[in-house]
Amino acid sequence: MQHIDPIAAVDPAIHAAIQAETRRQQQGIEMIPSENYVSEAVLAAVGTVLTNKYSEGYAHKRYYGGNTHIDTVEEIAIDRARTLFGAEHANVQPYSGSPANQAVYMGLAKPGDVIMGMALNDGGHLTHGHKVNFSAKYYDAVQYPADPQTGLLDYDTILAMAREHKPRLLWAGLSAYPRQLDFNRFAEIAEDVGALLIADIAHISGLVATGLHPDPVPVADAVTMTTHKMLRGPRGAIILSKEEHARAIDKAVFPGLQGGPHNNVTAGIAVCLQEASSPAYRLYCEQVLANAKALAEGLLNHGLKPVTGGTDNHIVLLDVTPQSVTGKQISEALDAAGITANANTVPGETRSPFDPSGIRFGTPAATTRGFCEDEMTQIAGWVAEIMANPDDQQTIARVRGEVQDLCAQYPLWY
Repeated sequence: MQHIDPIAAVDPAIHAAIQAETRRQQQGIEMIPSENYVSEAVLAAVGTVLTNKYSEGYAHKRYYGGNTHIDTVEEIAIDRARTLFGAEHANVQPYSGSPANQAVYMGLAKPGDVIMGMALNDGGHLTHGHKVNFSAKYYDAVQYPADPQTGLLDYDTILAMAREHKPRLLWAGLSAYPRQLDFNRFAEIAEDVGALLIADIAHISGLVATGLHPDPVPVADAVTMTTHKMLRGPRGAIILSKEEHARAIDKAVFPGLQGGPHNNVTAGIAVCLQEASSPAYRLYCEQVLANAKALAEGLLNHGLKPVTGGTDNHIVLLDVTPQSVTGKQISEALDAAGITANANTVPGETRSPFDPSGIRFGTPAATTRGFCEDEMTQIAGWVAEIMANPDDQQTIARVRGEVQDLCAQYPLWY
């Protein structure tokens, strides 16, 4: 914790909050699929003097002087992104995933254009056209569903909807869909109706980079991703695109939506991309998948109901309605026991999104920590115990102690 020592003298309250959050991460199990632990190298890069520099524009075309070394950092990040994903063009400046998606809209569509994306309740993302998001307020948004019985996408249904609505942009992406996406089929649908295909791989970026998930880069017009999920980087984003769309997307990012990039974050992105290019990173991603399967099988063995019956990515979405409990009720009980997961909607959702019918689990963070299949089986057992009686404080207290004992065997480096 040496890196936060200077804070104590200036702001004891913030110092104490950081220490408390560090203890929470050390003593609990992070099972939210959009969370991970950055390496010491990434953490160090984000805390450097690069945060002091203002750098509106792009490398060698800045509106401020003194950016020689910033240009070097950004060009390294761009080159690594293009190489890792085999992309023609990369922009590493977006502040996060939603701004990256907004830049794609601004660069490749006009307000009022039809856009299509997976329904949020069925596993999509807010920015893929949900009614409360800018993507539905500025564009004519159509949402394709998953089958409410199986939880799976029906590509014939998506094709029929695309032919009916003729979208300008067809989004293929997920935030709570536990199966692979068929990007080649999405590309065929987009070509059929004259749409541009946009793939949002925020959750599956590492699986795509390591060849463990079908790759949208060869067939999509643009691909967006966050860098703080499976890539284990800082909170930022990357947009990949065909060269023909590079200028439009770059202009949308800056000056369309943003001012100067966060150069310390760009450095952290460069570092995480370097780490993701190593053989060890593929082994990590393989373990992420193995752990997710072990977690799903463990839940099934306890009589619980994963949506779609399992997973072939890092997400396990659990429908809790057969246990006559709610997602919020279980997420709060799990949190009290030291297991962090989030309440989530399920296909065919009948409840409020503030207290939905599901729990969303993910294995990237726990895998980074060193957990393997045996630990996932143990976690499934704890989940089943708590779901059986989420108001039993004795069980919650006992599980919390067992969780802390397990976490002590896999200490974090912070």
